[in-house]
Parts: sequence; C-alpha cells; structure tokens
Amino acid sequence: MQVFRTLDELPAGYGPTVIAIGNFDGVHCGHRWIIDHARSCARNIGAKCIAVTFDPHPVRVLRPEAAPPLITPMPERLRLLAETGLDATVVVPFTEKFSHMPAEAFARDVLHHRLQGIEVHEGDTFRFGYQAQAGIAELIQLGHQYGFSVVAHHSRIVKGLPVSSSQIRQRVAAGDMPAARALLGRPFSILSNPARGRGIGTEQTVPTINLAPYTELLPANGVYITRMKIGDGPDALTFNAVTNAGNRPTFGTLSFAVESHLLDFHPAALTENTPLELAFLKRIRAEQHFPSPAALKTQILRDVAYAMRYFHLMSLLSK
Repeated sequence: MQVFRTLDELPAGYGPTVIAIGNFDGVHCGHRWIIDHARSCARNIGAKCIAVTFDPHPVRVLRPEAAPPLITPMPERLRLLAETGLDATVVVPFTEKFSHMPAEAFARDVLHHRLQGIEVHEGDTFRFGYQAQAGIAELIQLGHQYGFSVVAHHSRIVKGLPVSSSQIRQRVAAGDMPAARALLGRPFSILSNPARGRGIGTEQTVPTINLAPYTELLPANGVYITRMKIGDGPDALTFNAVTNAGNRPTFGTLSFAVESHLLDFHPAALTENTPLELAFLKRIRAEQHFPSPAALKTQILRDVAYAMRYFHLMSLLSK
C-alpha cells in the first residue's frame, strides 16, 4: 500500500479512484466492511481503491479538551489499513485552515480534482465540510454535480452493540475485552517499547517486562490475560502473559505502569528500542491493595494459574 502524507504528494493522473474517507481509528470491523466493499467495486471497474484519513484526529484540533485517546496511533492505523488490500492511503494534515473548507470545495477540489474519485463509500452518519455542515444527502448531490457516485453503508451491529470507535473506547475503558475484541475483529492491543532502563526482570518469581509510558487508549486498571509479541518480522517471539495495568498500590508508589509477567518465557533479545505488541484478551480482576508484598506474590501466582487454565482451554478449543 502506498502512503501519501499530503494531497500534494499524490501523483498527477493517479485516478480514477474509489474512495473511503474517515478517521479509521481502530480500523474496526465496520471500517473493514466499508473498505472491502470499496475495494471490490474498484476491482470491478478497474480503478484504484484509496482511503483518506486525517492526522491529527480532527477533535484534537477543534476541541482539544474533548479529544479521545486513540485506539490506533497513526503508524498502527496505516499497518492495519495496508492489510485490507487498499492501493493507497492519503493522510491529510488536519489543520484549523483545512477545517474551514466548505463541503462543496471538499467535493470539488479534493474528491473530484485531486483524487479523481468516481465512487465514494461512507458510513451513513458521515459529516464533512466546515462545522460538519453536510452529510450523505449533500454528498450525493455534490457527486451528481462533480461526477462521482456515493454508496452509503448502514452501521453494523455486533453482539447487540453498534460498531464504532467511540463504543470500542468505552468497552476498553471498562475493561470489557471480549466486547472490544468483537467490535474490532481482533484483540485490543497496544504497541510500545520496554520502559527505559528496564529489560526483562524478575519480579515476584515471574519474568516481567514493563512497557514505556503510553499516552493513548489503555484498559481500565486491573489484571489481564494477555499475549506479548517481542520484536517484529520472522524473528519475533510471542509469549502468553498476565499484565497489571495500574498504580502498584501495594508498594505505595502510585506510579502508573503496564507490567507483564511472561508465563512461557525463554531467552529473548531486548533493548529499549525493541518493538513490543501487547494484546489484551480478558480481565481477571480489578487492581487492589495487598497488605504485603508476600500477599501480592500469592495473588500473582493465583492469577498466573487462572491464565494458564485459560490458555490451555483456548488451545483445546482451537483443536
């Protein structure tokens, strides 16, 4: 998948294109549903299929005090978009000036002239233009004027929940990892590196890795069954793990950390720059204060035993 960081990077005569537009935060199953349809249509008519997304998230420019943490920061979002089979993604820098572009100018200058769009696929709640002045009905009218058709897709429902980035944030923030997984179509995960100066250590008799500070979406404080991938490419290693996301109240430090206890550990090379991917599978319990480190150790061993039963059951079910 080609990535164009501005509209100006798009080569002249790149089209014709079939376009999907959105923030695509999470690249969840609703996003992929729309992209799959757009890609299929593009193949049928011999056009390129492209996604248009924005960086930073528009709310971070327009209402920074209300800006949500991201499910997928841009590098991960682009990786997931590439997996959908898109020909290209255009990352439009979202600025105050860009936010003032009228809806008709966006349809004319961006969709028609720059992208040479012949078909646009969108969710039926799509809004665009200055102050979100236009929706699907206006986009269809502008498409008639500028030579592109519009396909509006209804919101998807999975396990009784509407598929949306905001719904996924709510589920993750509540520690409801099975629901988040259903809406995303994969486990919720974060990409980070080891905490500075902290490699693989031994804490409470179990090998551990602390993640570097992470400023985007994290699940509710608590203890989780997780999987950790260390490194990338063919040499990457994946370990089952139990992860505590919280403030370590037993030690009185109240400093937030994401600390993973590796259950099936064997030697792995690790530096401060080693990429880590931590997938959250299920919440075991809320974070709690223990009267002593020894009591915490006992609970950790219980958590480990619970997680090992979980992974054993998953292994049996997969067979």
